[in-house]
Amino acid sequence: MRTILFLAAALALAAAPRALTFYQIDVEGGKAMLVVAPSGENMLVDAGWPAPYAPDGRDVERIRAAMADAHMQRIDNLLITHFDIDHLGDLATLTSRVEVGRIIDNGALQSSGKGVEQNYEAYAKLRARFPHLVPAPGARLPLRGVEVRVLTAATRIIARPLAGGGSPNAACGSSEVRPEIAEDHEDNMSIGLLYRFGRFRMVDLADLEWAYDMRLMCPRNPVGTVDVYVSSVHAQAKAGSPALVHGLAPRVVIVNNGARKGGDSKALEIIRRSPGLEDVWQLHSSIAAKALNAPEDFIANIEENCTAKWIKLSARADGSFTITNGRNGYSKNYQADPRGAF
Repeated sequence: MRTILFLAAALALAAAPRALTFYQIDVEGGKAMLVVAPSGENMLVDAGWPAPYAPDGRDVERIRAAMADAHMQRIDNLLITHFDIDHLGDLATLTSRVEVGRIIDNGALQSSGKGVEQNYEAYAKLRARFPHLVPAPGARLPLRGVEVRVLTAATRIIARPLAGGGSPNAACGSSEVRPEIAEDHEDNMSIGLLYRFGRFRMVDLADLEWAYDMRLMCPRNPVGTVDVYVSSVHAQAKAGSPALVHGLAPRVVIVNNGARKGGDSKALEIIRRSPGLEDVWQLHSSIAAKALNAPEDFIANIEENCTAKWIKLSARADGSFTITNGRNGYSKNYQADPRGAF
């Protein structure tokens, strides 16, 4: 009888529809996000900090903890959105502890300053050992079971609107026009992505800044509305224009911030004015934001010196999704978008 029940449970589990899962991993104001497709294939987007900022492989171990929770033994695709040190991680340590299949990035270094040349040189030597893909805007990344479309790469933007996009963006008129910040050129090299799984849609533009997100979104919005937006540049004030945030009109925003990096009041004010917004989730309570912080159940790490809890998002093909706080297990279910977004 026990065997029959076990087999029945196994069959039920196998027959259950697979979700598209995202782990927003806490790397103290850097970026590392594990994406697990319904097919079981995965992609790690950025790898946090290297030493000495993350000693003893700290961020590698945080990535491995998320992999263990997802029952992943290897990284099929490692995507480095750009070559700033808080995204580049420690490839030597990572690949010594985890098998990596393919590396995706912008190819040759095209910026300078802030030590990026030295960081890139060491990274590029190790990258040469792996299959390597350099995608252009409009390309679809090789992650089976989910559509991952490149919106931006190496300061270029997608040339044609995607399904659901192409309409004039009314939010462009309320957005201040800002010049590019010259010393942060590498931010605008960011590979920005649209994830689509059935009716579910999420945008993550990594560190794309204000001037470039307006180039993407004005005068026409090439994306349309989305369910989830991952805040650009850790929700610092230099990114996340109303043209972007209000144009996408996300139901949920996930803020990838540290206690003292990102989560700026001005950025959060723009987010909270976005039409149709239901909730904001944060990796950290922001010291700078004060009263603009989300309620504690929506923040993965309350204290500045934290235990590195993640935010987990599980999306279903019908457009519904669940977000879970790794600190306290609090979950919230979101039904499919009533606006009828693609």
